[in-house]
Amino acid sequence: MSDVIGESAGQVWQFLAENGEASATKIATETGLGKQDVQRAIGWLAREGKLTISTKGRTEILSLA
Repeated sequence: MSDVIGESAGQVWQFLAENGEASATKIATETGLGKQDVQRAIGWLAREGKLTISTKGRTEILSLA
């Protein structure tokens, strides 16, 4: 399971590096990852200090730290 989460984290990181900030929903849609995989990847990246999470309106926006 940790291999899948690590690979998903890599895909999320790559998406943000190429496209800039985005919501978790947009990341899931654009990468083809499932919403749970994106959420797990966010946790992984946040734990490593690689993400900044801000709020715009009611939407959480993710960007690389």
